Amino acid sequence: MATSVSATGCVGSSFYGSWGTSMVGEDYTMLAKSVPSQVRMGRGKPVRLQPMMKNVNEGKGIFAPVVVFTRNIIGKKRFNQLRGKAIALHSQVITEFCKSIGADAKQRQGLIRLAKKNGEWLGFLA
Repeated sequence: MATSVSATGCVGSSFYGSWGTSMVGEDYTMLAKSVPSQVRMGRGKPVRLQPMMKNVNEGKGIFAPVVVFTRNIIGKKRFNQLRGKAIALHSQVITEFCKSIGADAKQRQGLIRLAKKNGEWLGFLA
């Protein structure tokens, strides 16, 4: 039983387009134009939607009320500066610990991720 294949493609194939027309051709252009990049509110200027990145555990955890109270007292900017310094210091402590026990960079990175996960769970990142 022999089959023949022509130079133009498979015999009986229903594919007549090219591989690049589905996302590069007119279909993509029409799709991109149909999706609004801005939203109008009332008659004012268009307002661009801001992405929201939130902690999934915000407001949860044993230390979350203390963290939120402190942030409200000292202000968000100063609070984020202090939080950044604390996180950097904690990362340095983890790095020094890894050096002292001979852990490699991958294990150190895993410990830093674990510290972040525990901080979220305890409410330090609320």
